[in-house]
Amino acid sequence: MSSVTVVEVGPRDGLQNEPVLLGTDDKVAYLEALAGAGLTRIEAVSFAHPRLVPQMADAEQVMARAPRRDGLSYIGLVLNARGLDRALGAGVDEVNVVLVATETFSLRNQNMTVAEALTSFSAIAGRASGVRVTATVGAAFGCPFEGEVLAEHVAELAWRCAESGADEIALADTIGVGVPADVRRLVAAVRERTSLPLRFHFHNTRNTGYANALAAVEAGASALDASSGGIGGCPFAPAATGNIATEDLAYALRRSGVGTGVRIDRLVSAAAFIGERLGKQVPALLGRAGDFPPEAASPSQPAQGAAPERRGSGRGAVG
Repeated sequence: MSSVTVVEVGPRDGLQNEPVLLGTDDKVAYLEALAGAGLTRIEAVSFAHPRLVPQMADAEQVMARAPRRDGLSYIGLVLNARGLDRALGAGVDEVNVVLVATETFSLRNQNMTVAEALTSFSAIAGRASGVRVTATVGAAFGCPFEGEVLAEHVAELAWRCAESGADEIALADTIGVGVPADVRRLVAAVRERTSLPLRFHFHNTRNTGYANALAAVEAGASALDASSGGIGGCPFAPAATGNIATEDLAYALRRSGVGTGVRIDRLVSAAAFIGERLGKQVPALLGRAGDFPPEAASPSQPAQGAAPERRGSGRGAVG
């Protein structure tokens, strides 16, 4: 069986786009639930300025109380040197540094040109000794302001980051416009420039996120981002809703013969917990439909408590 690492981003990318400001206690309990589900890489916090992202204002307090265990790695999002200093001081295991593929979005998102973002990444990577550094290329599949983004341009940015010290390249479909053909095209282009491990960040905005994730695994991705319950998005991109849900992704991967090492039932519980704290039903579907086959079912026996077969209802219940 092949395998892929699922990088849980709900505590960071999920919560930062939610209007409800959760307290530190709830965030730590959320991390406990996710770690208990077997996730080994969790993007827990962002070290953006609290005025810009108030949902992440308690990043240091969250990291100070985050559960620690062997094999569990916490990621902090950093945008600049000040963010790196905070991340290192808080004891993260990895840093994720985002640069955006297009000039307009880069200026709106980070108030810097693409060239300035590359220079900033190089400085951050050069100082991030002892922690893993991921370079995430945002809007790699398309930009809300400039439209299509050339695969060769994304590959050039990936190569520049690799040369500057990145340990991993993440390609983000920030606004959820990609399709599997785009995944294959981007992988082919990036692979011509660097052999670094590839991680992908998909949104399901246009209902293609899960198909893209499966295509990425087939193309050799080593890691996939997902948000438990499917919460969150990008607060700086118009209509960038719909992170793919960790439990729905894990289900699709398991049924496709791809191992993740996570407990789907515990992921569903974690999503229910965070949905309750946010006061809403999470977008993920597995918690509503249930796993398949049900845990109590066998090939010849219906699940315990399953309704008996009814014939001739005439209601067209299938599909």
